Amino acid sequence: MDLARTEVAPRGSRKGNAARFGLMALPVAFFGVFFAWPVAAITARGLKSDGAWHLGRITDVLAQSDIRHVLWFTVWQALASTALTLLVALPGAYVFARLDFPGKRVLRAVVTVPFVLPTVVVGTAFLALVGHGGLLDELWGVRLDTTVWAILLAHVFFNYAVVVRTVGGLWAQLDPRQEEAARMLGASRLRAWRTVTLPALGPAVAAATLMVFLFTFTSFGVVQILGGPTFSTLEVEIYRQTSEIFDLATAAVLTLVQFAAVGAILAVHARTVRRSESALRLVDPARTARRPRGAGQWTLLAGVLGTVAVLILLPLAVLVQRSLDTPDFGYYRALASADSGVFLVPPIDAVGNSLTYALAATAIAVLIGGLAAAALTRRDSGRFVRGFDALLMLPLGVSAVTVGFGFLIALDEPPLDLRASWILVPLAQALVGVPFVVRTMLPVLRAVDGRLREAAAVLGASPWRVWREVDLPLVRRALLIAAGFAFAVSLGEFGATVFIARPDNPTLPVAVAKLLGRAGELNYGQAMALSTILMVVCAVSLLLLEGLRSADRTGEF
Repeated sequence: MDLARTEVAPRGSRKGNAARFGLMALPVAFFGVFFAWPVAAITARGLKSDGAWHLGRITDVLAQSDIRHVLWFTVWQALASTALTLLVALPGAYVFARLDFPGKRVLRAVVTVPFVLPTVVVGTAFLALVGHGGLLDELWGVRLDTTVWAILLAHVFFNYAVVVRTVGGLWAQLDPRQEEAARMLGASRLRAWRTVTLPALGPAVAAATLMVFLFTFTSFGVVQILGGPTFSTLEVEIYRQTSEIFDLATAAVLTLVQFAAVGAILAVHARTVRRSESALRLVDPARTARRPRGAGQWTLLAGVLGTVAVLILLPLAVLVQRSLDTPDFGYYRALASADSGVFLVPPIDAVGNSLTYALAATAIAVLIGGLAAAALTRRDSGRFVRGFDALLMLPLGVSAVTVGFGFLIALDEPPLDLRASWILVPLAQALVGVPFVVRTMLPVLRAVDGRLREAAAVLGASPWRVWREVDLPLVRRALLIAAGFAFAVSLGEFGATVFIARPDNPTLPVAVAKLLGRAGELNYGQAMALSTILMVVCAVSLLLLEGLRSADRTGEF
């Protein structure tokens, strides 16, 4: 019996490893061809000439004072944006975690809307609020679009939900009796929170901080629209050096700098996530939320509601108002005409293009991300598997501008000459969608009892049948949520798409950026109208996701 066991275990282990590597094959090939290869191609084009590498260009570029200013501003604004976001959003995390009030579910969906909005729409909304002719300019003659405050506020608007969801999600599951026990032993409310709750929240706060820093460090659309010629992040400078100056050497060096910085951030984030998975005393969130009690909690709730109204709802409302600032929906009707000369087709065609591209990108992202999540289900991972996990996150931080331009350079000859193919856009969008699919499905897949799979396999079920009859029924809702996130982020992808979207098939973010780049009230109004349409589509997708999450908790769906 013992001999049999010692023989079966290695076979099972080898079979399990073979299945895991089989699942990883397609995602590794996908990322190798459509991520690593384009990034390597654009980098080599800038640092290599006449068959030789010129690494001295790195020090030459970094020695330039204007480049050092870009690096400093990128880091400084990311730190400032992160600190401001934590300051504004942590009270909201507490309110959504610990307080129960009417409309809480809808409000949670509302504060998450900005996170799935394209950065181009976020920039446009704040331009309508704080820019020339914006609401503040009309009321008080105040403009912030020429200051860094417009960028910082837009980043807070965009990342508010990251802190509320990440920190508030864990806060809602912490057993409040631990803090109450400290109060009974004589600790003040502040000391009990500082010594009991804060250490438990530490991993979630650290994870949220790193994610906000990552998103603001690689900010493109917001800075491109609100920063103008005055402010430039690494991502914006890479775009400028690539598309305007055609200095590929400088763009390649900046890409390597951003790649190294993002790699370090993701490494720290991975350690933080592992810490957050350590054992904590967690309870059902429904048991921890209660009606506000006392003047302090009611005041805090009112303050959070006021913050949400001013920070999130006001920019979106101004965006909608500007799109309607003409009789008889004039800006919307103008979208059906190509007379402006900005596009080869009517701007309204961008809606259908974006939906088509996003659906194709979602299908690709769900396939690649689903296989990757299945491969990462087991926690006993070696270095290769952990490296594979990190690879899946890189598209969130590596320059999308570099990827898009790399597509044009790397995929321009047989056997993969895709320059004239429409599939380039969905492929670029899918790269951004895959990490969301993996992070949505992986916790659910890891929660599936492995003994169910083993029992099905013992009964003779093939791996495909095990997946179809055991895993799929349990993860179906997570799969739908993952697909919704992939669809929303694909709709808003801009950095790579701006290079590869054909003039006769523009996407919504590209169309908005082109309209904002041309003078004239009509172009500005059409940009507001297209941004409103894109915002509505993304918001509807988010509300559907929130409905799926709520149904998953209540069992009503």
